[in-house]
Amino acid sequence: MTYTLAAPVNETMASASDTLVIAMIVTYAAALFLFAIEAAYGRRTNLKAGRLMPVSAGAAGGGADGIEVDVRTTEGEARASQSVLGAIALGVTALGFLMGLAQIITRGVAAGRWPWGNMFEFVVAMCLVAVGVLLYASFRYQARFLGAFVLVPVLILLGIGVKWLYVDPGPLIPALHSYWVPIHVTAAILAGGAFMVSGVTGVTYLVSHRSDVKRARGEQVAGIAGRLPSPELLDRISHRLILFAFPLWTFGIIAGSIWADEAWGRFWGWDPKEVWSFISWVIYAAYLHARATGGWRGPKATWINVLGFATVLFNFFAVNYMFSGLHSYA
Repeated sequence: MTYTLAAPVNETMASASDTLVIAMIVTYAAALFLFAIEAAYGRRTNLKAGRLMPVSAGAAGGGADGIEVDVRTTEGEARASQSVLGAIALGVTALGFLMGLAQIITRGVAAGRWPWGNMFEFVVAMCLVAVGVLLYASFRYQARFLGAFVLVPVLILLGIGVKWLYVDPGPLIPALHSYWVPIHVTAAILAGGAFMVSGVTGVTYLVSHRSDVKRARGEQVAGIAGRLPSPELLDRISHRLILFAFPLWTFGIIAGSIWADEAWGRFWGWDPKEVWSFISWVIYAAYLHARATGGWRGPKATWINVLGFATVLFNFFAVNYMFSGLHSYA
């Protein structure tokens, strides 16, 4: 077997990449500050958003079987805090997203390879996807109110990446010299970013639902918890994101199995990463099954979503860091 020398690192691009990741963190922090002010002090206004409303299939179709199905009927209304600061925060977030995109590109050019071959690069890419999903949800579902919540884990993960996971650009470890890196890891990054936003939205839903329960009992709900949008809107957004991420996660697991077969001659070896990836897949499959059958909805299904995201994070950071070697170069 012959080996080729790795291309020298482009120091100019490496320096630009390091500068961009710090600038991106500062930009996201500024956006989070503005989002938080909007959430706490913004004016409560109506948001136009679709809802899933139960209707009688028998009544709609003239039958008498009494079967109920969920269909979208009219565009319902939800309320959330809004101010001009939120619009500015959205623009600042978009600027941070462009910085993140530039950081990934310059990092790849500096190393002369695909720009996610270690845990630091993986974290930056997944956070970029999460912010991209936030921007999409903000325009598609008028859900910029999620910025005050999504940017918190994004900043935490970026801080962990810079403080503890950072390594200088360099060649990949031998185990990662495969065309499956851009296929398998890209699927995991896209799914992970969407799962992150869905999980945060699920937690927000639980708070909003609890606030609604308190209001139904005649209690006053103060602070940001009392200014969140309706649970129905949050539930819809969270569910839509899982519908997007779950097929990607499934494909990523399959692609990882094929990669394992090519690298080690077996599709499945009870590796901790494989086991926890499958566990998270089962949890999200249970969530979708509960939603489809109507057996578990609302808070019960949302807790499954939050548990699924917790296992994804555990797999990405605890299991991967301890067992995969993606945190360092050879």
